[in-house]
Amino acid sequence: MFLGIDLGTSSCKALLLSPEGEVLAEAQEGYAVQAPQPGWAESDPEDWWQAVGRAVRRVVERHAGEVQALGLSGQMHGVVLADAEGRPLRPAILWADTRATQELEALEALPAAQQHRLANPLAVGMAAPSLLWVKKHEPSVYQKARWALQPKDWLRFRLTQKAASEPSDASGTLLYDLAGDTWDLEVVEDLGLRPELLPPLMPSGAVAGHLTPPSAEQLGLPAGLPVAAGAADTAAALLGSGLRPGEAQLTVGSGAQLAVLLDEPRVDPTLRTHLYRAALPRQWYAMAALQNAGLALEWVRETLGLSWAEFYQEAQSVPPGSEGLVFLPYLTGERTPHLDPRARGVWAGLGRHHRRGHLARAALEGVAFGLRAGLEALGQTLPPNTPLRLAGGGSLHPFWRQMIADVLGRPLLLSPVSSASARGAARLAALALGQPLPPSPSPTQGVYPSPCDYEEGYARFQGLYARLKGWFA
Repeated sequence: MFLGIDLGTSSCKALLLSPEGEVLAEAQEGYAVQAPQPGWAESDPEDWWQAVGRAVRRVVERHAGEVQALGLSGQMHGVVLADAEGRPLRPAILWADTRATQELEALEALPAAQQHRLANPLAVGMAAPSLLWVKKHEPSVYQKARWALQPKDWLRFRLTQKAASEPSDASGTLLYDLAGDTWDLEVVEDLGLRPELLPPLMPSGAVAGHLTPPSAEQLGLPAGLPVAAGAADTAAALLGSGLRPGEAQLTVGSGAQLAVLLDEPRVDPTLRTHLYRAALPRQWYAMAALQNAGLALEWVRETLGLSWAEFYQEAQSVPPGSEGLVFLPYLTGERTPHLDPRARGVWAGLGRHHRRGHLARAALEGVAFGLRAGLEALGQTLPPNTPLRLAGGGSLHPFWRQMIADVLGRPLLLSPVSSASARGAARLAALALGQPLPPSPSPTQGVYPSPCDYEEGYARFQGLYARLKGWFA
């Protein structure tokens, strides 16, 4: 059996997978995301560690002696500054953090050839600008640090006491030469960062270390089990869902990702969308990344004082278009397609006839319109008739799924795979042992666009951001 652990933004998932591809057990444990100042997003890695221990113990309770290896996946772009023993020196800075806006200027000043090697938009929340912020504002922490680790790489260090990273996470740091498939040390040095902070790289499916006795006790597992290097959450989700090159997946969670698996790298000439290494060798994926999906909907739901059942029920009582109400979901700025960390959330067009249901429906439509803008930014990378595999815990309600299909104008194939990232991590554990990848089931159900017309609402959505962009700045 193979154990997959997915270290998400607000919760971790553990999943036990058989060699035949059957999920034998899974569990989830939550933890807090802190915002000590506006625009900040941080987590205490010790909270991750405790949650992982609880989730894994629940999963392996009756199977501890049958687990052969572990694999990891995790949220991208964040950075954990740790000492030589892996002890965090400050809270982890997460992907949704927008504090490093000024530090982007150093990346924007890089020569065009270097920016092209990075193959990605220059966005806050990634490791490079976050590290520059720490260097400037917390110099003592920066100088004490031995390692700058991605979240799942820190977790692996805690499990094995060995520092490492792998291409799928490294390619999301803005410190990685995508064509050269290695850290871009010229960029690192031109930014004035310490190259020794970056851990050595290895394949996602390689054995990166073995479970130490203290870590084994924390997880309820035998010491010495192999731990695979693992992959970034989206790369792991594509592997967990069994996607093949040319197929696409829409994952809706706190953020949302529209990803197309590729067998050759295709850099977006406009650098509005991302290009990352996938979990398997000689594979890449193009991605539209949206920061505000479930994160924005959760805020709206809490603000309106509704349960999720009430939220969807009230939204369904309102006609498409929310009777002229438009919602921009950019509570934490936005990446694709705007690359605007200063953008913020807006309800526009409010009238006395609008009620709570209008606010709820407009929020859902705003997130769906953001997904469509991301889809359009992918351009020819994703052919017009390609269906989207739908995954993620933020896409479960039938009304919401139908709205996404209607707004995008594409069929959604419902993934039968639960916890796709954790499943992908478990598949990498099998790969690390040299065993065949446990199979993943193919979709058997779909949601197809209905005649519902959202064109006017989408045009208003696009026009609203265009009019407010200068005001946000």
